[in-house]
Amino acid sequence: MRKLLCSALLTLGVACAQSTLTVITHDSFSVDKKLIAQFEAANKTRVRFVKGGDAGELLSRLILTRRAPLADVVYGLDNSLLARARSAGILDAYKSPALARIPARYHLDPAGLLNTVDYGYVALNYDRAYFQKTGLALPRTLDDLKKPEYARLTVVSSPATSSPGLAFLLATVDHYGENGAWAWWKAARAGGLKVTRGWSDAYYKEFSRNGGRYPIVLSYASSPAAEVFYADGYDPRKLPAQAPTANLLLPGSTFLQLEGVGILKGTRQPALARKFVDFMLSAPVQADFPTRMWVYPAVTGVKLDPVYRFAEQPDVPAPAAPVTANPQRLVDAWITQVLRAR
Repeated sequence: MRKLLCSALLTLGVACAQSTLTVITHDSFSVDKKLIAQFEAANKTRVRFVKGGDAGELLSRLILTRRAPLADVVYGLDNSLLARARSAGILDAYKSPALARIPARYHLDPAGLLNTVDYGYVALNYDRAYFQKTGLALPRTLDDLKKPEYARLTVVSSPATSSPGLAFLLATVDHYGENGAWAWWKAARAGGLKVTRGWSDAYYKEFSRNGGRYPIVLSYASSPAAEVFYADGYDPRKLPAQAPTANLLLPGSTFLQLEGVGILKGTRQPALARKFVDFMLSAPVQADFPTRMWVYPAVTGVKLDPVYRFAEQPDVPAPAAPVTANPQRLVDAWITQVLRAR
């Protein structure tokens, strides 16, 4: 009946039902529903969100379904995954005019396959209470971290299924070289390093701050700020002296992560998809998500919540070009050299 009604209306030159724009994201995506409603009203559309797992899982799903795309737009692929997405041919190029307000060093792709929305720093965090209680000194280097006394206290997410895990893998390869990185990973795993499927499992299930056994976790340099923000009675005018967690910025362990939004090849809504890309780089959205997804807005001049005093922006050099040229090769090597090694 609805199809017949729409056909009749179209014959008369009258628009019928609203279109639907499908956006697939990683599981941590969050934007104010009021902003989404404003986009829908302005564009006479409905936005449907699909959670695709961790960013690594998300990319794998998009590649497997590229002949029948799951969505029109994707958010959450980053600089550690872009090379694989490019080679798979799953993205259509579009350069948003808003890129002019983003520093060049944060641009993801000159062709516009991904438009940078935010950036953050994949970093090790530690539970202050554990180390205060035990009196154990913090590790100072990655070489320290691979020793059993620290490896057995550490949980990271898998490079094969997690974008933070992949970022950490790339950081270790950049720091040690490939052979040195495999030796580090083997020693750390032999010493008790825990590897989980994704960031959520590592942080919310295994990290001692959340009831787990491991007081060192791979997360983000902004995670200590999030711990303060979500504490009972948070008041930005009365910030505590310190966060319950802190960053462990060991040389070679931290990675600058750039996340972007892009248009999936095969979309039936190209014009609307481009508008959504622009929307993600708009001032209201850029101001909204720092305390939702705990990343820094890519557009300059956005005011941050005072809680960001507990976050850090470490001076991390970009990895050498060969390290990011073919991350999947390094993941495959990690699986062979580390995960399946006996």
